[in-house]
Formats: sequence, C-alpha cells, structure tokens
Amino acid sequence: MSQDIKNSRPASHQAYEMIRDRILNGDIPSGTKIVEERLAQELGCSRTPIREALRQLIYEGLIVNKRVVQPTEKDLRNLFQVRILLEGFSSQTAAIYLPEEELNLLSHCIKVGREGTTEEVMKANERFHEIIVQASGNSQIIDIMDRMKSIIYLFRKTVVLHQRPRLIEEHEEIYESIKARNGQAAKQLMENHLQADLDFCLHILSSTNYE
Repeated sequence: MSQDIKNSRPASHQAYEMIRDRILNGDIPSGTKIVEERLAQELGCSRTPIREALRQLIYEGLIVNKRVVQPTEKDLRNLFQVRILLEGFSSQTAAIYLPEEELNLLSHCIKVGREGTTEEVMKANERFHEIIVQASGNSQIIDIMDRMKSIIYLFRKTVVLHQRPRLIEEHEEIYESIKARNGQAAKQLMENHLQADLDFCLHILSSTNYE
C-alpha cells in the first residue's frame, strides 16, 4: 500500500525512515533487491529523495550491493567485537561520570524491560545501551555506535523476540555496578552481557538462518 510523503520534513529523510522501518520490521525481507523506481512509486515521491535515502541506508549497512543485508555469522561476530570493546569501555566510564538522573533512567529501562510490551522492551533495551554509550563522552565512540544502530536493532529484535534468558537480570547487574561506581565490574559485566547476546544470536542464526 503506497504512503505519500508529506511536506513537513525533507522528503529524503522521510523516505529514509519509511524504507528503514520496512527493512527492520521485515516488510522488506533480507536479500530483497532494491529498485529505486518501485520504491518511489510505493512512497509517492520522485527518485531523488529515494536515492538520498538509500545512500544513508548503505552507509548504515542495511543495504549491501543493492540488496537488503543478509547478516552472516562473520558479520555478527564483527559487530559484537566492536560493541564489546566500545560498550565495555563506556560502562567503565559511566561508573565514574554518569549522573544520578541518568542512573534513574537506567533503572526505569530495567523496569520497562520486566513489565513492558515487546515494543516497549525493544525501546527500553536500546535506551539502556544508548545512555551508557553517551556516558563515554567520546564523540568517536558515539558516532560509530550511531552508525551501527540499525544493524544492532536487527539482532536486538532476535534477542528480545526469542526471550533470551537473564537479559534483564544482566541489565540490572550492570546498573548496580555503575551505581556502586565500580568501573571494572561494570566493564566486565557489559562484556559478558554482549558475549551472551552474541552466543544467543549465533544459536538462532544457525537454527533459522533468519528466515
């Protein structure tokens, strides 16, 4: 069903959001060939904003060789190696610098993770990690993680939808170590948490191939 692009924001940004959301929610499945003309017709706009939107999606890694990305085991391992390094460091830094207000937000994310709907849990999970990354105070780390955000979403969805054991409990342990200002414990717990995410996603990948 076509959806006209409104004039309230740049057409390229709206096109980007629509295409990205279709990829992330599975409406445009992995491996699908991307055709500019077809997308322009479906979204009710010219090819120029579509082209600009696709450029951003390529930059974020959601489109590779004109097809929706099909993450491989190697892709997954590479992604999590980066996350373990950067988020481990960020957690250690958060234990030193994270203010009380942000600590309360982490606690709220944990509460939503226990009680919320699937969509709320997804958002709370993302926000939990985002707060910690922001606490690094390192613009390079923040930029790298922002670029990977959409790909991370694909694997976060796997972790949440398949209800990985101890997901929220691990968040709580990370939170408690940050609250206690124990940087080394926070770093180690985050690294362990992401390694568990990786192992779980690899298990799901091997059994379903994301199909």
